[in-house]
Amino acid sequence: MSKVGIVQMNSGANPEANIQQLQLQLKYLNLQQTKLALTPENSIVFGTKEDYQNYAEPLGNGKLQNQLANLALEYRLWLIIGSFPIKNADGGLSATCLVFNDNGKLVDYYHKLHIFDAIVEDSHHRYRESDIFSAGNAIKVVQTAIGNIGLSICYDVRFPQLYQLLRQQGADIIVIPAAFTKVTGEAHWDILVRARAIETQCWVLAANQWGRHGVRETWGHSMIVNPWGTIVAIQQQGTGTIIAETNNKQLASTRNKMPITNHTRISSQLSN
Repeated sequence: MSKVGIVQMNSGANPEANIQQLQLQLKYLNLQQTKLALTPENSIVFGTKEDYQNYAEPLGNGKLQNQLANLALEYRLWLIIGSFPIKNADGGLSATCLVFNDNGKLVDYYHKLHIFDAIVEDSHHRYRESDIFSAGNAIKVVQTAIGNIGLSICYDVRFPQLYQLLRQQGADIIVIPAAFTKVTGEAHWDILVRARAIETQCWVLAANQWGRHGVRETWGHSMIVNPWGTIVAIQQQGTGTIIAETNNKQLASTRNKMPITNHTRISSQLSN
């Protein structure tokens, strides 16, 4: 068993303030002997298009990424930054999940596949991530000391086929860092997160932003869900942390009792 933690945040456009907020929570997780910490989407920069452009860095190279690497090293934990604005070679930006090991090394990354372009009945109303970020084109499962971790970001959670592929590629734990709006979160967050755990029989760590961020409002309710779909830890509102132990015996037991991957009859070969 390994202790894993989620940091729920109320991030803004100032990276230094966000990193200070994060550091306080990582210090606590370190005292609790947590081996891995996950932050929400936009945890280091949560602002306008201009903010993302101003603070974006090339992958693995930049002041802010160096600070994050140092935090992982200082607190001796695997640190998964839910998303960070990465400058691509073509001049565009990606919303990128960064994975630092407990030695402070950037060991992997994931560019968000599904870009949130939608109309929501809130004060922000129209969301156009495609005006800021380019979509990724690869899925990622990272081997860690805690287990094999499948990476996803926020809007990805609405596309179950991604999570089936993560399970097929050996994921034991799936992370869903997010900045779910209050409106969509209240309607769908709990259902979607638990469904991804149930259908993949993986542990799911879902870290969400909470509160107001200018005209935007996010839902919070960060949670850790076991492979049976039971919520084992939740933080509804407020900045803070939740911790749980990912039990490999429970993972194996759930899969052995109901071996859904052996039973599936849906494949590219199945026809009408």
